[in-house]
Amino acid sequence: MPNRRNMFFYYHKDETIEDKLQTLFDLAKENNFNVVDNANDASIIVSIGGDGAFLQAVRKTGFRQDCLYTGITYSDESGLYCDFNMDNFQQMLDTMLYAEMEVRRFPVIKVVINGESAFYCLNELSVRSTIIKSIAIDVHIDDLHFETFRGDGLIVATPTGSTGYNKSTNGAVIDPLIPSFQVSELASLNNNRYRTLGSSFVLSKDRKLGLDVIQDGNDYPIIGLDNEAYSIRNIKDITITLSDKIIKTVKLKNNSYWDRVKRTFL
Repeated sequence: MPNRRNMFFYYHKDETIEDKLQTLFDLAKENNFNVVDNANDASIIVSIGGDGAFLQAVRKTGFRQDCLYTGITYSDESGLYCDFNMDNFQQMLDTMLYAEMEVRRFPVIKVVINGESAFYCLNELSVRSTIIKSIAIDVHIDDLHFETFRGDGLIVATPTGSTGYNKSTNGAVIDPLIPSFQVSELASLNNNRYRTLGSSFVLSKDRKLGLDVIQDGNDYPIIGLDNEAYSIRNIKDITITLSDKIIKTVKLKNNSYWDRVKRTFL
């Protein structure tokens, strides 16, 4: 277990913010935190730059289970994963040092492609056509064939990811305290041959979702894992479950998930 005061900063190199970041590094050191260069040595991983940077920090550091993640936005941004901004970094340090620290736990989905490669998502998985042609997918819930989808693609979102791509397709916003995942459609076709539910649906933590890509020319769909796209050859089946992994973040008091949803959208 790394030293509990080892702190790693994840950010995109940008000369325009280097001075500000140096101020953060100095503040961390003044408060007896150790700024480390390797994420594997850290017990606290701090992302700089909003929700996109937070998702990248979690992915690039391997969905660590033995550390805390926290996100810092720039001064003029808001974030659903980020409780802090550049101007209240000292407040974050004080929270860790002196306050009764509250930890928020975010669920993660596990994605297995062709029964081999396993990936994890904090936000969502998306499966989309790469050609000007709709994609056909057999959808299974546990061992039940539920529907045959044809359209632009499908999104499988975690509760925290429900406010992202999923929400833009009229999916529901789900409380992250509910261990579940949600399936939403992208421009589905409904006719005499293809019939889908036509709305998002939510599966419990004990369910298994199977997506079998029908091999009719769309054999190389784009797989979106959070905010990264992968082109994987000859995708036949995708299995999604709610993982045992969770992402732990430092929670600022009086700033619940629903406070942030209200602040962002209302």
